[in-house]
Amino acid sequence: MSAISRNRTVGLFLLVTLLFGTAFPAVKTGLSFIPPLLFAATRSYLAAALLLVYVGATTEYWFPRSRRDVTAVLAGGVLLVGGTGIGFVAQQFITAGVAAIIFSLAPIITAVLAWPLLPAERLAGRDYAGVLLGFVGIAVVIRPDPASLLDPELVGKLLFFAGVVVVELGAVLVRRSRTSMPIPALTGWAMMVGGTVHAVFAVGIGESIASVQPTLLAMAMVIYLSVFIGAFGLVMYLVLMGQIGPLKANMTTYLTPIVALAIGWVLLAERIEPLTLVGFGIIVVGFALLESREISAELARYRSLYR
Repeated sequence: MSAISRNRTVGLFLLVTLLFGTAFPAVKTGLSFIPPLLFAATRSYLAAALLLVYVGATTEYWFPRSRRDVTAVLAGGVLLVGGTGIGFVAQQFITAGVAAIIFSLAPIITAVLAWPLLPAERLAGRDYAGVLLGFVGIAVVIRPDPASLLDPELVGKLLFFAGVVVVELGAVLVRRSRTSMPIPALTGWAMMVGGTVHAVFAVGIGESIASVQPTLLAMAMVIYLSVFIGAFGLVMYLVLMGQIGPLKANMTTYLTPIVALAIGWVLLAERIEPLTLVGFGIIVVGFALLESREISAELARYRSLYR
């Protein structure tokens, strides 16, 4: 890889990390003006419109053509996108930094869910230790207390964790479908289905459009999450994955909490608890154990380049 290509890849990695890290504070800010599920629905519909206009203008394969495509769209829409609505609800009760740290468990949850659903991705050996450490870390972050199970912050943490499980189940089922549909088209239709799931539940729990405060800041947060996170951010992440592989791309998951914590502290006056950082560190160690074979292979490859 040339120096220019390397610099571009590093720049893309940092940009993806920055964008994904700002998503959590952006949601937290928007929730001051828009009910959570209506917020999620608006974000999803706008991102869907952008993606479907793009794929409609650039490719002929923009509509589901097979049962696998439909399965992928439904799994992606109902679970992968629909599950993010749980996170929007949960962020009413927790800080942006805590939400980002809980989300950092996503690769470990994916590994657990993929085990029974994707036969080629079985856990073995030290993988179990990595998964165990990951869940120890999330227990430290959530810190469930039987004496205060109805504490809003604890409920928010548990809800966000449940949302991550639903989202990652959707991701695994999309992979299981083995669809050949282009990613932007699949994502666009999944956003459309997910937005409808959000809207239906918003009506079901009594959220009202009348409660929306259409301030400039609220509109800016919706546009930012739709355009820069839902559309551009996803495309850039997929490009990054193609350039450096899923292992290195997944490292953005462990850097985004740093961005979210910093923004939450500076702009939202959110407090950072030391035990939360300890839990985050344990999750990172668990991920390193889970991916130890791949990490060792990468290190060996780099060592060979300089011999």
